[in-house]
Amino acid sequence: MAQKPSTPKGTRDFSPQIMLKRNYIMQVIKNAFQTFGYLPIETPSMENSFTLMGKYGEEGDRLIFKILNSGDYLKKVDLNSDLDSKKMLPKISDKALRYDLTVPFARYVVQNQNDITFPFKRYQIQPVWRADRPQKGRFREFYQCDADVVGSRSLLYEVEFIQLYDKVFSELKIPTVIKLNNRKVLSGIAEIIGAEDKLIDMTVAIDKLDKIGLDLVKEEMLQKGISDSAIKKIEPILIMEGDAIKKIATMRSVLASSDIGIEGIDEVQTVINKVLNLGLESADLDFDLTLARGLNYYTGSIFEVEAKGVKIGSIGGGGRYDDLTGVFGLKDLPGIGISFGLDRIYLVLEELDVLPSLEADFTQVLFVNFGDKEADYCLKVLSELRKAGINSELYPDSAKMKKQMNYANKKSIPYVVLVGEDEMNSGLLSVKNMKDGSQSNFNLADFIKLLKS
Repeated sequence: MAQKPSTPKGTRDFSPQIMLKRNYIMQVIKNAFQTFGYLPIETPSMENSFTLMGKYGEEGDRLIFKILNSGDYLKKVDLNSDLDSKKMLPKISDKALRYDLTVPFARYVVQNQNDITFPFKRYQIQPVWRADRPQKGRFREFYQCDADVVGSRSLLYEVEFIQLYDKVFSELKIPTVIKLNNRKVLSGIAEIIGAEDKLIDMTVAIDKLDKIGLDLVKEEMLQKGISDSAIKKIEPILIMEGDAIKKIATMRSVLASSDIGIEGIDEVQTVINKVLNLGLESADLDFDLTLARGLNYYTGSIFEVEAKGVKIGSIGGGGRYDDLTGVFGLKDLPGIGISFGLDRIYLVLEELDVLPSLEADFTQVLFVNFGDKEADYCLKVLSELRKAGINSELYPDSAKMKKQMNYANKKSIPYVVLVGEDEMNSGLLSVKNMKDGSQSNFNLADFIKLLKS
C-alpha cells in the first residue's frame, strides 16, 4: 500500500487563495522598502556551514538544518572512531540551509565590498529554515522580509526603520506597538549592579518578563549567579511605568554613573524625539527595558513590533549590529536592519479579519467553449481582455454546459461569457452574472468598462 503523502512537520502547502493574500502582504512590504530607497538582492538557500555556524549562539547552531554531502557522504568517516556526532558532522556535511537573512547578507557584503556603494541599503524576501519545534506562529520553513543598511552609524536610520514599520502596518491595518531598547542601556544596567560578566544571563532572563512574570525572572537570575542585592537594584527598573519620555528621564537618573548606559540613553532619546517630532500614522512607540533580543550581535538599538490585541509574539524585529561583518574579516563596518515576520503577519490579519478583498486577482471572466469555431472567436476576444488587464480564460473543451458552469462556480468566477452563432454575427457578448444570475449583451468596449468599474 502506497504511503499517504504529507509535508514535513513545520512546513505547509499554500493554496492559490492563500498565495494571493501572502503576495499582497509581500507587495505592501516591497513597496514600502522601495519607497525608502532599498533595493532587492537574493542569496542562495544554502550556505557553507562555516558561514552560519557560531553566528547565532549555541541554541542557534542546534537549530540549523545541515545538508548531507552529495554522493557517498560517509566516505570520510571512520566508523570506529567518528561515531560521536560532533566528530562526524564536519565529515558528512559542509553546507546548511540558511537560518536567517542577516548573516548571509553580511557574507554578501564582504564578498562584494568592492562593487558596493556605501551606505548600502538592501531588502531581501526569501524563505529561511530552522529545526525548531513547530507550534502556532512558529514553522520550520518560513519567509523573512528584511531591510538593512551597512556603512553608516547615523541614528537617522533608526528613525527611518520605525517610520517604515509604521507605514507597512498602517497600510495593512494592524494596530501595533513598536518597542525600542538599546544594548548600551542594558550594558549600563549590568555595570551599575556589578554584573558586567552576567550581561547575557541577565538580559535573557528579563526578556522573559512578559511570559513568565517577575518572580520567575528573579529566580532565573539567581540560578545564573546574579546576586540577590543586584536583583533588588534591577527590580524597580523592570516594573517601571509611564510613557517613553518618562522612562528615559528615570533611566538617565538610574544610569548616571555609567558612561556606556548614558550613551545608550542619549541614543534612545535622540531617536524617540525625532520620531515623535515627525509623528507616526498609527503605531505606538515604547521604550521597553525588557527587550533584549539578539544580543549575540546587536550593539546598539534593538527593535520589536507587536500587534495589539493578538497574542502571537513579535511580528517584526531587528537592531544595530556595528561589527557583524567583522566575523568575515571586514572590520568596523556599521550596520542596522529590521525584519518582518510574514507568516505571523498573515495569521494576525486573519485573526483581525482586515485582509482586503482580492477577487480582482482571480479569474474574472470565463468563456464557455461551444466548439472549435466558437473557441477561435473567443480566443481573439480573450486577447483583447488580457491586453486590458482583465484576468480571463476559455474552458478548454466543448463539454456539457453544466460542467463548465460548475467550473466557474467552484473558482468563484463572477462573469461567464457565452458566444454562439448569433453573438459572432452581431459582435455582441452574452454575459451571465454568476452572482445574481442575470444575463445581458455587451459590446467589447462596454464589457471592459464594466469589469474595470
